[in-house]
Amino acid sequence: MLLRDYFAILELPPSASLAEIKKAYRRLVMIAHPDKNPGDQYAATRFREIQEAYDTLSNPNKKEIYLQQRWYQQSTGNKRTGEAVTPVSILKLSLELERYVSRLDIHRLDQHGLQEYILDLLSDENIEQLHQFREPSTIKEIILILAKALTPLDHTHAAPVFKALQNLAGHDQSMLDLLQIIEQEKRKRGRLDKWQPVLIFLLTVLLALFLWQMAR
Repeated sequence: MLLRDYFAILELPPSASLAEIKKAYRRLVMIAHPDKNPGDQYAATRFREIQEAYDTLSNPNKKEIYLQQRWYQQSTGNKRTGEAVTPVSILKLSLELERYVSRLDIHRLDQHGLQEYILDLLSDENIEQLHQFREPSTIKEIILILAKALTPLDHTHAAPVFKALQNLAGHDQSMLDLLQIIEQEKRKRGRLDKWQPVLIFLLTVLLALFLWQMAR
């Protein structure tokens, strides 16, 4: 699961003291408070992120668990994100992923790793959050980009991702129809790939028999 960088959210270094954490929280929460930003969903999301970060970093037990998780993600090379979950932030991560996947050798691709990363982006919580913004054009961009990013996945690994993309599409029938077409094509290619080694073997045997007959 993508771990948010609570220090970045509060605009603090990891060495910040409890007093500095409290001071940053009071300053930021005043700026993003819903009362000062009526109807602004981005501000409301930012407000919740600030509260979540403060709740974790100001509690010694929660902070200790968080720091352990943070260390693990850094040690395994995973990326933290200090950004709130918004259509813009998920679109940005989707674009970064698509560019990264396009440079990979698909024959050496970690299929499970790519699947898990996309499913993290499209968790039920994130999808629910994205729908609150009511930005259908951005949602469409995210769907199209992630549909392209999952191209190297076989149908087994892609199936859960298609389901998540359908959940993100919601009631957008044009996107649902497009996803259905893409999934059907991937399923067909999967069947062809499954039988390809058998066909090659049979052709090799037939060619060998033909050459043997010619040599007699």
